[in-house]
Amino acid sequence: MALDPGRAEGGDYDLSNPINSFIDVVRRLVFQPVIFFAELPRRGNFINPLVFALLCYEISAVLGGVLGLAGGEPDRGLEALVVSIIAAPIGGAIVLLILSGILHLLVRLIVGARESGFAATFRVASYASVVNLASWIPIIGSLVALVYGIYLFTVGIREMHETTTGKAALIGLIPVGMILLLALIGLFAAGAVLMNSPAPAR
Repeated sequence: MALDPGRAEGGDYDLSNPINSFIDVVRRLVFQPVIFFAELPRRGNFINPLVFALLCYEISAVLGGVLGLAGGEPDRGLEALVVSIIAAPIGGAIVLLILSGILHLLVRLIVGARESGFAATFRVASYASVVNLASWIPIIGSLVALVYGIYLFTVGIREMHETTTGKAALIGLIPVGMILLLALIGLFAAGAVLMNSPAPAR
């Protein structure tokens, strides 16, 4: 008998029970991440973890848009909310694929030939997207998402690829360090442009 691609294996998100399964996966990722990744199949369909990740992106976009609508201009806030709802799953899927590719390249370089394959890395990146459920909160949300995201990457890569905590942490920290470095370069570049721009005539 063929296996229903929407039905979860092991600890995967279950498309046949979307709401309860989503709540259960979020709960386990927040309170029992080590057990969650230890029980997660290293191989399987990509749809379940992808849908879970896109739901996290979408919920974050909706909550962030509603917050902007409540605190800003109604017309501008409504437009931003609609754009966010449409763009979130598209942008989320692109970010997820790029991030998974970068992480798996690092896994191949640092863990070596014993790694469990791209599917395992993709599952880690997908389920670590749970941090987006907090990222919409002003100031503190981004910090919580960053710190807990690094922790989930570390635990997930360690469990899924059966490597050491040190190697897994290094794999999780390198992309974050690259993003922060690019952000700093962008800030310095923007500051240099502003400092060198001519003063407005009076």
